[in-house]
Amino acid sequence: MAIASVRPYPFIQKDTVDKFPVPLLYIGWENHLMFCAPFCVPMPPTLKFGDMLTGSLPRLFGAHPDFAKIDWNKTEWFKSGKTWTPDAEKSLAENGLGHKDVIRFRTPGLNGLQGSCN
Repeated sequence: MAIASVRPYPFIQKDTVDKFPVPLLYIGWENHLMFCAPFCVPMPPTLKFGDMLTGSLPRLFGAHPDFAKIDWNKTEWFKSGKTWTPDAEKSLAENGLGHKDVIRFRTPGLNGLQGSCN
């Protein structure tokens, strides 16, 4: 339901990119509820997507037994809920990722501990 204000409401956003040392990126792993929500992590826009896969994601998700089994060539990616194909050789910015974007990945055949989505 839409709400209409009866008088002007000055909304000043407090979490714009200029207030952070680097942009924030939300990263979630589908069907792995051991991580119940996407991680919100600072990621420099110049970081190559492939370097994020090999450097940052193991630190975030590596505790899960499925992580070592991921075939990154078969991984399905989503950006803001829509199918998306990142380029591992390009930076996060060149892949169209900016402050507070949400990306999720699905790993076919890997559905958590004993298929429980945990």
